[in-house]
Amino acid sequence: MCAIGSVAKRGIDRETGIRISTSRRVSLNLEVVVIPVSDVDRSKAFYARLGWRLDADFASGDRWRVVQFTPPGSHCSVIFGRNVTSASPGSTYGLYLTVSDLDAARKELIERGISVSEAFHGGGDVHAGPDEPYLFGSVRITGLDPKRGSYSSFASFRDPDGNGWLLQEVTTRLPGRVEGSDVAFASKADMAAALRRAAIAHGEHEERSGGHDENWADWYADYIAREQAGQSPPS
Repeated sequence: MCAIGSVAKRGIDRETGIRISTSRRVSLNLEVVVIPVSDVDRSKAFYARLGWRLDADFASGDRWRVVQFTPPGSHCSVIFGRNVTSASPGSTYGLYLTVSDLDAARKELIERGISVSEAFHGGGDVHAGPDEPYLFGSVRITGLDPKRGSYSSFASFRDPDGNGWLLQEVTTRLPGRVEGSDVAFASKADMAAALRRAAIAHGEHEERSGGHDENWADWYADYIAREQAGQSPPS
């Protein structure tokens, strides 16, 4: 049957009551986030200092200018410039950058001359506290999450206009976020961190099994793929 013009099979979402299509969906890739700034050159210097890749700097006289940067390993870029958004400079908050090692990410930014907050984790009360809201509310407890749970440790920084960025440590993805066959690493540092976690888990595996595992490479690969896909680790 030709896909064009065919009637998609449909169902009803039980929670929302919205009719949904069960046919194959078109890929929607988040490509660009627009950041409102007041001084384009100052912002360009800041995001270059972060170590992000400069993709474009286009202008049309004094009327229009757009600058695009991409964070290392990201599939989504940010743009800012002149007459590219009507939002007030510094009004964008909650821009999340996921990292596999929060301490290493903070250290790198500090070495680049960026003012970064101390690591913090959630306080459990989403309505209390003086700090601006983030993923877990507004209460921030200083230090990494005691259990070092994935998605649970943060740090924050701002650009010169006050646009707010958050670093979030993610080591194990929630189920369904990544397909096991699509394992990829944004950087050598991310790959190294995954291998270190696999090495620790494999050492525990060998203790349980009582001997050297000749198939350690296959075990490592299985562990890393499962970790990224949010699945249970191999035994």
